[in-house]
Formats: sequence, C-alpha cells, structure tokens
Amino acid sequence: MKKILLLIIFQTLFSAVGQDMRTIQGRIIGRDGQALVEASIVEKNTNNVVFSGGNGEFKLKLRKERTFIVISHVGYLKAEIPVVAGAKNTLNIQLEDLNSLEQLVVVGSRNMTRSAVDTPSPIDVIDIVKVTSSNGQLDINQLLQFVVPSFNSNRQTGSDGADHIDPATLRGLGPDQTLVLINGKRRHQSSLVNLFGSRGRGNTGTDLNAIPAAAIERIEVLRDGAAAQYGSDAIAGVINIVLRADTKALEVNFNSGTNQAKYRFDDKKLDGLNYNANANYGVKIGNGGYLNLTGDYNFRGHTNRANTHPTDLARREYGDPEMTNAAAYFNFKIPLAEKLHFYSFGGINQRKGDSFAWTRFPDDDRNIKSIYPNGFDPLISSDIQDKSLVAGFRFLPNNWDIDLSNTFGSNSFHYTINNTLNASLGASSPTSFHAGGFSLAQNTVNFNMSKYFNKAFNGLNLAIGAEYRMEEYNIVAGEEKSWKSYKAGVPPGSQGFPGFQPSDETLQKRTNLGVFADTEIDLNKWFMIGGAIRFENYSDFGNTINGKLASRIKLGKGVLLRSTYSTGFRAPSLPQRFFNSTITNFVNGVPVEVLIARNNGPISQKVGIEPLKQETSENISFGVTFNPVSNFTLTVDAYQIKVKDRIVLTGQFSDEDDLIGEELKKLNVGKAQFFTNAVSTTTKGVDIVLAHRLKMEKTRLNTSFAMNMNELTIDAVNTNGKLKGKEDTYFDLREQYFLRASAPKSKINLTVDYGNERTNAVLRLVRFGEVKLANWNYDEKVLDIYAPKITTDFSIGHKFAKNIHLTLGASNLLNVYPDMSTASLTESGGAWDPVQMGNNGRFIYSRLNFKF
Repeated sequence: MKKILLLIIFQTLFSAVGQDMRTIQGRIIGRDGQALVEASIVEKNTNNVVFSGGNGEFKLKLRKERTFIVISHVGYLKAEIPVVAGAKNTLNIQLEDLNSLEQLVVVGSRNMTRSAVDTPSPIDVIDIVKVTSSNGQLDINQLLQFVVPSFNSNRQTGSDGADHIDPATLRGLGPDQTLVLINGKRRHQSSLVNLFGSRGRGNTGTDLNAIPAAAIERIEVLRDGAAAQYGSDAIAGVINIVLRADTKALEVNFNSGTNQAKYRFDDKKLDGLNYNANANYGVKIGNGGYLNLTGDYNFRGHTNRANTHPTDLARREYGDPEMTNAAAYFNFKIPLAEKLHFYSFGGINQRKGDSFAWTRFPDDDRNIKSIYPNGFDPLISSDIQDKSLVAGFRFLPNNWDIDLSNTFGSNSFHYTINNTLNASLGASSPTSFHAGGFSLAQNTVNFNMSKYFNKAFNGLNLAIGAEYRMEEYNIVAGEEKSWKSYKAGVPPGSQGFPGFQPSDETLQKRTNLGVFADTEIDLNKWFMIGGAIRFENYSDFGNTINGKLASRIKLGKGVLLRSTYSTGFRAPSLPQRFFNSTITNFVNGVPVEVLIARNNGPISQKVGIEPLKQETSENISFGVTFNPVSNFTLTVDAYQIKVKDRIVLTGQFSDEDDLIGEELKKLNVGKAQFFTNAVSTTTKGVDIVLAHRLKMEKTRLNTSFAMNMNELTIDAVNTNGKLKGKEDTYFDLREQYFLRASAPKSKINLTVDYGNERTNAVLRLVRFGEVKLANWNYDEKVLDIYAPKITTDFSIGHKFAKNIHLTLGASNLLNVYPDMSTASLTESGGAWDPVQMGNNGRFIYSRLNFKF
C-alpha cells in the first residue's frame, strides 16, 4: 500500500569547491500544503537526527554514501526515503495523514526513531489543534477527560481551593501520582493541597489548566509507571505537553457557549456563560529557529444546580465557580552553530475565581441579621498566579545528543473572602477579608545525554543524565479579623473560609538530586529489551533507588507484544508535610471547625502520627498491538499497580477524643485531620484502543473506540500503637469510598469523524461507569450510587473561505445528569457529589477560527 505522497525534485549538481557532498536539504509539508514544524528527519539506523524549522525546512549531513532518511511528525504516516550522497538533493516531501496512534513520541522512550505503537509502554498522542476544532471544552482537563479514557478530572464545588484548580488523575490513582512534562521538562506542581471534595483528598497535583490549549501542538500520555526514567510522581504515568513551534501563520479563535439547565433552584434555564479568545503567531528565526507566541483569555460564569426540593435545600448556590483565566506563552529556538541551538519556553497564567461556600441561612448562629437579613452565601475568591521559564542548550557532537537546561516554576494561591462576616464581631463586622494563602516554587537543573549505536546488535540507544531540584513552600497569614474570635463561644473568622493564622505560617525548603541510566537494545528486528535505573536523594527523607525493565516482541506484520515491570516512588510534597489550617466543614449539614494539623506538629505527635515518607509502587503491564495495515490500529494493555504507604488525609478525630480532645477544645476546633502514610492499595485494569481511518475520493471517515476498565482495592490500613482500635476513624468508610471512586469502574469513548475539505462532523459518545460513595450516614448499606450514564457530543464545522472556519456544537447534547442524592448528606451539599461526567447538563457552543 502506498504510504506517502512524495513530491521529490532531484537536482544533480556536482559540487563546487568546498561544497559538502553529503548534505541534503528540503521541506516537509502536510495536509493542505501546511509546513510541518519539528518534524523528525533521521538517518536510518543512526542517531543522526534534525528537526524541520519554522517553514518546514531542514538540512541533514549524511554519514553514509547510500542510506535512507526516516521522516516522522505527529498526525502523519512515517516516511522512509532512499538518498544517495554525492549530489545536492532537494526534497519536498508531503506526508500523508495517519490516525493519532502511530506517531513519533518524546515521552516513554529516549530513542528518537521509535513510534507510539513501537514502544514497550502504551502511549496516547492527542493532536490538540484537531481536538479543539471540534470540541466545546476550553480547558485541558476537560479536553482530556472526554478524549483519554484512563484520564479523569471533575470540577469540584464547595471544596475551597479545589473549586479553583481541578484535580486530575490517570488510572484512578492520585493527582500527584502523575508526572507532567512540558516539551520533555518537569512541570512544577500546584501549591494547593486538596482537602475536601470527592477527589484527590490529601493530594497535591499539577494545574494543567494554567497552560492554554492554543499554545499546544500535542499531548503525549504515557500510561505506565516511569519513576525510574523521570523521577518522583510518575507512578501512574506521564503527561508530556508539546508546545507549538509553527511559523509564518497567525491563528485567531473566538469561542463562546452556555449551559442549558435541567435542574435549577431558580427559574433560569441558561447559565454558565463561557467565552474565550486566543491567538497564536509564529515567526522564523535564522535557519531552523522560531519564536511562537500565544495569548489566551477565558471567562467561565457560575452555574447553579442547587437541589430543587425545598425540604432538602442544603445550599442556595451549588455549581461551577466563576473563573477568569488569562495566559501568555512562548516557545523559542535559535541555532548557534551547525550542531548547537539554544531554546527557551514558558509563560504566565493569571486566574481569578469566585466560588460559593455553603449557605448561612437567616437564623443560623453564624449570621448577623442586621447585615444579612436573608442569610448569605459566602464567596471564596482566589487570586492564582502560575509562572514558568525554561532555558537550555542542545548540542549534537560526535553522534551524541546532549541537553542542558534550567527550569523554574512557581504557583501562588491567595484567598479573599467576600459576602461574608466574622460573627464574633457582631454588627460591626466587615463583609470582606484577606485570608492569606500559600506558594510553591521549584527550580530544576537537568542534564541528559544519549546516543544511538547502530552497529551494536540491531541498534542500541543509551541515555544517562542527572537532575538537581530545589523547592520552597510558604504559607502567609490572613488579616487578623479573618481568623480571630473576639467573643467566646461564637464561631471565629470569616465565614466560608477562616483565614490562615500566624501559627500556620511557614517557610520550608528542600533539595533533591537524581541520576539515571536508560537503555534500549534491539537484539534483532523482532525483539527489543530495555531497562532504566534511577537513584534519588532528598534532603528531607533520604535515598531511593528504582528500576524498570521493558520488552517488545514483533510476532509478524503489524502484531506486537509488549510488557514492562517497574518499581516507583513519590516523595511527599512540601504542602503535605507542612500545611496547617483551620477550615469550616459541614458534617451532615452542620458547620464544624476542622483543624488540618501539620504532619510534624504537636497535635500530630500527640496521636503518634509519624513523619511522612515516600510512597512506593510496583507496576506490571502486558499488552498487544495490531497494526496490520496503515489505517487500522488496535492496542490492548492490562496493568496492575501496587502502591505502598499512600499519603492520605485521615478521618476526623473529634474534640471528645481521649488523646487530643482537650487540645482541640483549647484551639476552638471541633475536629482534626492528619496527613499520614496510611494506606496500601492495588489497582488493576485494562485499556483498549481501536482506531480506523477510511479515506475515500473526496471524503474521510475516522473512527476510534477507547475503553478503560479500572478497579482499586485497599489492601491495608496502617495505624500505630496509640490509634489501635480507632481504625474506623483513622481511615473511615467515607474516606475509603472516596479513594476507590477516583475513577469510575469503566469509561468508554466512541468517536466518529466524517468530512471533506470544507465540511466535517464529529459525533462522540462517552459512557461513564458506576461510582459509589459513602455519605455522612456512615452506613455501607446506604450509599450514594451514581449509575452508568452516556453523554453525547456533536459538532459540525464548515470552512467558508480559505482562512475562515466555523464550528457549532453541543456537549452532552441529550442533557443527561447523574442520579440525584440527598443534598444534606453529600460531601458537597448538592444533589450530586462531583463525578466525572459533571452535573451542568447540555453545553451549546460555537467556535470561529481565522488563519492567515
């Protein structure tokens, strides 16, 4: 079968004096003649590789007289072309479209000649430009939620900071057990630790929504443990975000949409107004250099899904927070010599949000009727700043690929509580307070070098490297009136979110050094083995060594078996070790002050909570891929992940506890929770991905089917001598169900994409499996059960002119909602706990694209 369309013009010009007879050059283009930037051009069976520049151009100095070059780019079929040294060869090469599963990847393998279906670990490659053109979702978490079955994220409500930074997971593990990379470089984590809500409790994570979709070319999702390759946090896998590098094009998008409510406390039927404007522009710099710039502004309005039953009205405002998100990103590369270039990328994100806390009704003892005669709904307002900057040099001497870089990232989160009061101040209370906040900064120096030895076996790739990281975590107190009690017996601080106290303040630092070695050996054309080993030293808890083994066997044309075994680890984050705050929680609808106690603090020590240590994991996977023809791919991957000493938040110990009850009463709090290595778990599952592409004379039909089946079991709950007999509180029934429900039992995605050069239509069906949660009844016989549901997305797009494209569509077209629960008993105080399918109903949207 013909795999590529080649437009090759050979010009045989024997060399003039001084001309390099082995240099070939040319240009790589894709669909509609679009220049392909960062296409990989590799001399076959060598590590001699270059990447196409801003206009798709390339220049490669061959090492052999007669050889082949292999050209790869995301979204296109790999091309293999014979070339002969001794002539000036100019090649204009147009690659043919390909399904998204067989593409050159950066994550998971340091062998630059390997594609996604050729790796021993399962990898998803998502063409973000293509996905956003037919999807109403405007942030990365929601885009991946409906495209990658093993990825889960859901918006929280009534969960304090988690309302503003969505927790996200792979394969049902914790948000902090997935490592995020940008252009292959470690991304800093968020400063937020999730405390309430139904996902990621006690975990930190990475704020994917700080990165605008308009700045991204593709996202690579490695669904396999990779701590031995990439370090801490990679227990569940790795998400690598590749920024755009195209040039000579200006692209502008305008997006808008709104929800159609089925359930509302009031009689409004439209809410959740969204609008977005973004622009991306690239300019060529020198021979192979570029500067790509992105600006993005997004507004998302409140939704309200408060329960319509007056007898069960726990909250008057329940739904998505209002959010304003602005970001600017850049991606830069400039050649300094023939085999040396400097690169830099990064950006800034500014987010301001307003989320509603639980309602204080008129007769509540936390209300002052002279201020709020009808009661009030406190607003938790956030000011989040996220910054990142990466700079480095890449050098290619003597067949080695050497990369030296520095990565800096920071995230700060500050609270202002509006529409509130401090009840202990009576009628003189202000209605707005600065409540303090926290920040996390990480600086990473990274050195990698790799080489491909084509004469060793059937090819051997060796990579070695080192990484040194510095981290700093800071908590700052709020103004005095946001946390202090001025009258005994009256709830203190700003209602909705009491401010951080001076005793909560902290400034903590740590360092980390890691070194690794990584190799892949093609013993022959059908059998490959690989291995990695990594040593890490943390200044706050010591050393760890982890390894990985991988193999891949080709059984015949298009049939491949793959398997991996690895050990992994995740270091406790600084927020988990040093966070300390008093927060208002609603227990069975009743407000209670809850102390989240610092891990090494006196209250934690009183109950025997030990200092946090690393989580450790053992990952096993086995898979098979079928790729008999270029337009069909099927992959099936089974996995088992055992995690020991997972860090979680305990259940709530009350002020009647015989160990710490008196101390809690002195602090005017009713309950306390602790961060601890409490749980060991096993997660088993299987991923199935099928993709088919049918190209007809004037139309195309692309079909994909993807499924994840996943189950987590709790193997052990580890208490200490002082807490013996208190296991039901230490990690109670509710916490166990929340942990198990990090992902539904199954998630299935079926997508059909049909179109021609001017018009396309996309139909997507997503089935979310059952989720079970325990509520405030603490009764395993009375669970909140969210039965399986199917959402339907549909969009249709048309190109009205060469540079203008309009898309109209609807997410959750049939307005499907989760099953209702009793609002006063749920964690969130609404008729639904936050589950993956969401509870906002139908979302109707439009997208207008201009490209010049």
